[in-house]
Formats: sequence, C-alpha cells, structure tokens
Amino acid sequence: MTWPLGAVVLVALGYLLGSLPFGLLLGRLTRGVDIRDYGSHRTGATNALRTLGGRVAALVFALDVAKGVAAVLLAFALYEAGPAGSPPWVAAAAGFAAVVGHIWSIFIRFTGGRGVATTTGALGALAPLALAILAPIVILIVWRWRYVSLGSVSGSLLAPVVVAALAVVGLASWAAAAYALAAGLLVTWAHADNIARLRAGTERKIGQKEAVAGG
Repeated sequence: MTWPLGAVVLVALGYLLGSLPFGLLLGRLTRGVDIRDYGSHRTGATNALRTLGGRVAALVFALDVAKGVAAVLLAFALYEAGPAGSPPWVAAAAGFAAVVGHIWSIFIRFTGGRGVATTTGALGALAPLALAILAPIVILIVWRWRYVSLGSVSGSLLAPVVVAALAVVGLASWAAAAYALAAGLLVTWAHADNIARLRAGTERKIGQKEAVAGG
C-alpha cells in the first residue's frame, strides 16, 4: 500500500479494528448481558471488572490492547514508503484511529469504552520504552489510591511528556510523540465524568462490584 490511498485504507482499518467491542461480546457470551446496561455503561475492561469479574475483564483488557498493537503493526507491515519519513506517521495515525474506534465503535452505534487499553497497545507498538516507563507509574497510582480512572488520566497526561523526551534523545519517533499527545488528550476527555467524580469524592474504587442480572 502506498501514499495516499494506502494510508487512508490503513487508518480506516485501524478504526475498524478499534471498533471491535470485545467487552460487549464477552459480556453476552459469558453472562448473557450487555455491560453497557451497568456501571459506567462502557465496554472497556474496568466496567467488565465490575460486571463480569476479574478473569473476563483481564481477557477484555488483553483483546483491547491487541487492537491497538494490531493497528500499528499492520500499518508498518503493509505501508510502502511514500513521502520520506511517512511510515511512522501512518502507523501513528492508524493507532490513533483504533482509539477513536474503541471510544466510538461503528458496530455498536458509536458507543464504546474510554480507550485506555487500546491506547496502551498502540503506544507499546510505537514506543515500547515509553510504555515500560509509564506502566509502573500508572500501576503505583492505582495501587496507592485505588482509582483506575486516576491512573488512566495520569498516564494519559504523562505519556506525551515521556515520549517527547525520548524523541529528543532519539529513542522514540516524533510520530509516536504526536500520537501520545493526541491519544492522551482524547482519553483524558473521555474521562471527563470520572474527573468530576474524583473531584467530588464519589468515584468508585477498584474492586467495587456491580450487581448484574443475566444467564
């Protein structure tokens, strides 16, 4: 695939990959429920944890991460060089499109999750060292304060800083830095209601369950 049609196709493919609603599908397969009817009404791993349990939530998280990884790696594998330096930018755009697809899935009437896992997967494919730096920080924040949303927003806001610093010293691409900024801002925006609840002291902590009816 070459510029410009190839880039458009790969970005569209990234969006379609991101749109795959694994949380919804696994909720229906394992419990016979639509997890959008419960908790945060989202399809991501955090709501899956509250409604479907730890094992299913871990699978949802892994599959949502894989969407971001796949979008980026497919772009790198299939895109043939157009303008100089364009392959990383096409891969970054495909990764960002996957995050957009996760948040606004075309398959479920433009509903979805908050994009954290898919953002993580794409970032890992674009700038693995950045992910290695950010992951312990996010895990520590979640462990210390017990708010997944706090860890997610903190990681989203730190990611552009970390990736840009790595890009300055040649350990990441500027395309990855642009991706981190765009995806970080989008994921933070998707957490607007969580941020409001954190400020009000009403945000749910990790481990709190949601009563779910179903098979």
